[in-house]
Amino acid sequence: MSTEHTFTISYGKVRVPVYRVYAPPLSGIAALPESQFSGRENILFAFEIDVEVFGNNFLPAYTRGDNSNVVATDSMKNFVLRQALAFEGATLEEFLALLGRRFLETYAQMECLQVSGRELPFTAVTVREQKSFVASDRLFSRSHGDYTWATLEFVRAETGPVIAAHRCGRLGFELFKVTGSAFTHFVRDEYTTLPERIDRPLFIALDVFWRYSDATSLTDTTHEQYVAGEQVRDIVQGLFHEFVSESIQHLVHEMGLRILARFPQLAEVTFEGQNRTRDLVAASSTDERVKVYTDPFSAYGVIKLTISRNA
Repeated sequence: MSTEHTFTISYGKVRVPVYRVYAPPLSGIAALPESQFSGRENILFAFEIDVEVFGNNFLPAYTRGDNSNVVATDSMKNFVLRQALAFEGATLEEFLALLGRRFLETYAQMECLQVSGRELPFTAVTVREQKSFVASDRLFSRSHGDYTWATLEFVRAETGPVIAAHRCGRLGFELFKVTGSAFTHFVRDEYTTLPERIDRPLFIALDVFWRYSDATSLTDTTHEQYVAGEQVRDIVQGLFHEFVSESIQHLVHEMGLRILARFPQLAEVTFEGQNRTRDLVAASSTDERVKVYTDPFSAYGVIKLTISRNA
């Protein structure tokens, strides 16, 4: 007796490192009161790119070992790198849009695909020139803090490849403040050992994601509607500093409202946070501010929130 099967398949190349130098500068960014970011020179444009392709055209490779429709992932890697040279945009999202369109235009075997990118953040090193200190235009240092991320999904349409879905983000925040956070009046029962804290040091890990109401904002070369990850970073860090929260939930809600207020072009914003608050070990008997903390138990609390605009 034969058995019918349903298959869902994909394959691709991940973490393709791209270092493009002297890409077009990013300009036209709308000013925000919380941020001094107004653009970047893009002297070093560095990202890791993931490509994932979908479609039953590749099914014979799984079922019969027939690779005649398979685009080798090594070819995908080389395709990404060559397109980086031809790239004339200024943002990660524009680069992903270029890749998505050209992959589908080049390879008829691909029914649809997803392209994602993670910024490899570098900062210009400050050097001394003519008795003053300035940011170098050729020397950069690798940063290991938060970074911009995005993913775009492409499908075929009568007019050509189109963006079917997208998600952008600023990931990898690690924020610590020594005062200005509370956690009180939560449920207490026989399992509760956590004390109430009216003013605690707060340490969180945080990823922030957003979606536009209109995906064309991603590829608008004027960048008038573009949401820069650096501006989201400044909003998040500023509110973390100034807002006295009753919980991490309270904090990310305030961040979400501020982001949506500053960027009316966004349809939603999402937060994925981790409570990494340290455990108190000892406190000074002469100065109440002086305390020692250590790493907590390895388990940690997770907080998620999505705020969407009403249609």
